[in-house]
Amino acid sequence: MSFAKAFFFNHLQTLSRPRLPPSFSPVRHMSFATQEEAAAERRRRKRRLSLEPSLNPLNRSPQQQQPQITRPIQNPNIPKLPESLSALTGKRLHLHNHILKLIHENDLEEAALYTRHSVYSNCRPTIFTVNAVLTAQLRQSKYEAFMQLHGFINQAGIAANIITYNLLFQAYLDVKKPELALEHYKLFVDNAPLNPSVATFRILVKGLVDNEKLEKAMEIKEEMGVRGFIADPVVYSYLMIGCGKGSDGGGVLNLYEELKEKLGGFVEDGVVYGPLMKGYFLKEMEEEAMECYEEVLGEESKVKMSAVGYNYVLEALSENGKFDEALKLFEVMKKEHKPPRRLALNLGSFNVVVNGYCGEGKFEEAMEVFRGMGEFRCSPDTLSFNNVMNQMCGNGLLAEAEKLYIEMDEKNKVKPDEYTYGLLMDTCFKEGKIDEGAAYYKTLAESSLRPNLAVYNRLQDQLVKSGKLDDARSFFVMMVSRLKMDDDAYKFIMRAFSEAGRLDEMLKIVDVMLDEDTVRVSEEIQEFVKEELRKEGREGDLQKLMDEKERLKAEAKARELEAEEAKKRSIFNNIASILPLKREEEKSEDDLG
Repeated sequence: MSFAKAFFFNHLQTLSRPRLPPSFSPVRHMSFATQEEAAAERRRRKRRLSLEPSLNPLNRSPQQQQPQITRPIQNPNIPKLPESLSALTGKRLHLHNHILKLIHENDLEEAALYTRHSVYSNCRPTIFTVNAVLTAQLRQSKYEAFMQLHGFINQAGIAANIITYNLLFQAYLDVKKPELALEHYKLFVDNAPLNPSVATFRILVKGLVDNEKLEKAMEIKEEMGVRGFIADPVVYSYLMIGCGKGSDGGGVLNLYEELKEKLGGFVEDGVVYGPLMKGYFLKEMEEEAMECYEEVLGEESKVKMSAVGYNYVLEALSENGKFDEALKLFEVMKKEHKPPRRLALNLGSFNVVVNGYCGEGKFEEAMEVFRGMGEFRCSPDTLSFNNVMNQMCGNGLLAEAEKLYIEMDEKNKVKPDEYTYGLLMDTCFKEGKIDEGAAYYKTLAESSLRPNLAVYNRLQDQLVKSGKLDDARSFFVMMVSRLKMDDDAYKFIMRAFSEAGRLDEMLKIVDVMLDEDTVRVSEEIQEFVKEELRKEGREGDLQKLMDEKERLKAEAKARELEAEEAKKRSIFNNIASILPLKREEEKSEDDLG
């Protein structure tokens, strides 16, 4: 009874106390012995809150929240669309302008390198910047650098646009690989998310005509029509030129009639009339050719003539005994030429007239025309210089050609190319100036240009014929690692030393080849050398040389491995000597503490 009474009084005391809100409690349910424990708890709660999604302000449960929209996974095999011009803004535009500045300064290596590095930076270049570098490389015939940069942007995932594809087609056509150009065109048509442009067909047709693939060019013309493109006079002009090169005057006239029919009976673009005149001349229809000339260039003519169209007419006249008429037309072109509003002539115009004067034997007049092109805001390029120098060299004027060669770099800041040096070298050889010709080749080899095997073979042929075997060997040593020589090139110089009775020198050639890692002494070469040595009973000398080379390489490899092991031991010993000192320092610090 006493227990029940005590419990009752305690219950009444509890009810009589003021009740606090449920959200407040005077008792600390969480207490920490030290400040470090409290700080650790705060960090734990922060980590938990960062991992757990907070509820929305309405305290809805995750099941009541709206479902998240998930994007479909894209197929990585689908080709990417190229960026639009609107992407060229801000930092990317600044990068673009910087690379354009490098191109204008003719520092293409730095421009390409800067473009590569930018791919992995926070300012990725646009395809327009890449195309600017590719175009500059193609303009200067730097095909190897072009292919390297093109392959790099593909691996980097920068989507190509139609200009990029057109540049690739042009590059393959320029290096005389039309099959590869057509193969890449087929891949482009089948897989790229783009359509070809008129420029695509112009590049392909012109390149195929230049590579003597007229039938393939005709097929591209037909495909152009199938794809819905309007008949293009420029494409037809290339095809007409191709027929003219094959002396097919009838084919030229048929193409013109086909084009005229497709365009409604009249061709307004004057680019086709020069090739048409050549077609008439080929069929010995001189009267019709001149009637066409008078009709197209008459005062009431509705034909629109461009600089290219005028040049085709100039060629037709000057190449078919009408050079006086060509000079009259050239004067008309000069009067009409008012850049930038009206461009009636270009470098090609001057080249045609220079060739015409040289054909007439009037070289002073030719040089006067060549040096006067600056008055019409035309600056001669390497091609223009090569054209004039070719005319001079072909007419026994080597001294005049050499003066132009000096003028190229000194006055006009134009760099000679492989053709320039090859032309001067060959002309020197024709005039018996072997040392001078070899000097031009040496300048070419020491420049940034890359000589080809054909020029090298012509050099070696002249040196051997002149008995300058030591010079031939020097050039061989200079070029063996830079040129992809075939077995015939190796055997040529070996045979020269063998026939001169200098078998030891022939073996030195083999010695040089064995020293080069990129050169392989084929079985055919080995048999050739053995046969030459066998004539003097020395067929075993080759095997001795090869065995000695293998021994020296093995010794060099062993020394290299030994040096690496010594380097590793040195590093290990240094670390081992440092660790005891480190332990002593730590022990001293502990003692002081």
